[in-house]
Amino acid sequence: MKVIKCANRKDLCKDCDLSEAEVDELVAVLKEGEMIVYPTDTLYGIGADPFNESSVKKVFLAKNRPFDMPLSIAVSNEKMIESVAVLNDNARKLVRRFLPGALTILLTRKPTIPDILTSGSNLVGIRIPDHPLAIRVIDRFGPLTSTSANLHSHKNPTDAKIPTKDLKDTVKICVDCGKTTKAEPSTIVDVSDGTVEVIRKGAISQEEIENALRD
Repeated sequence: MKVIKCANRKDLCKDCDLSEAEVDELVAVLKEGEMIVYPTDTLYGIGADPFNESSVKKVFLAKNRPFDMPLSIAVSNEKMIESVAVLNDNARKLVRRFLPGALTILLTRKPTIPDILTSGSNLVGIRIPDHPLAIRVIDRFGPLTSTSANLHSHKNPTDAKIPTKDLKDTVKICVDCGKTTKAEPSTIVDVSDGTVEVIRKGAISQEEIENALRD
């Protein structure tokens, strides 16, 4: 695994200082069907092409993750969400209140999403990570898989040490941007039918979500 260290690591990545050549390299790896490790605001994630079934399979195998546990998708804007899933009014409220940020929303997927990514479910988890490097790569490449960059059930990867130890050479490149700004995963909410159910507690509380829907 090649490690690229961001020059702006001590400033919590308010801006992305990676060179165009380094971003080109990340995008090229993704286009080849391989995986990268990229930082988000919550945890480091494994990025691969979510529309390439072979690439998605590599993510499951690299993590030793059961195939009946779906992967999520990272996008960079609301329009990109609409390209892969069906938005409803409450979903839009949550997107506009919390994203980019530490929220993953479960929505009805569009047919372009392969069954392997969602483990056969009609729902797909989507988030917009609040991290300039992640957004920059997604803007260039398109949606990425979004799952923690560690072996299944291992410690949460809040820095690049865990991905480099756990994933080794199954991943081509890891971008080391230092510690993530949060030490817990994103909150997951199912809003696919318009009602909101918290599936996994995380960085955003249920009270914050409920308050956003009242506004």
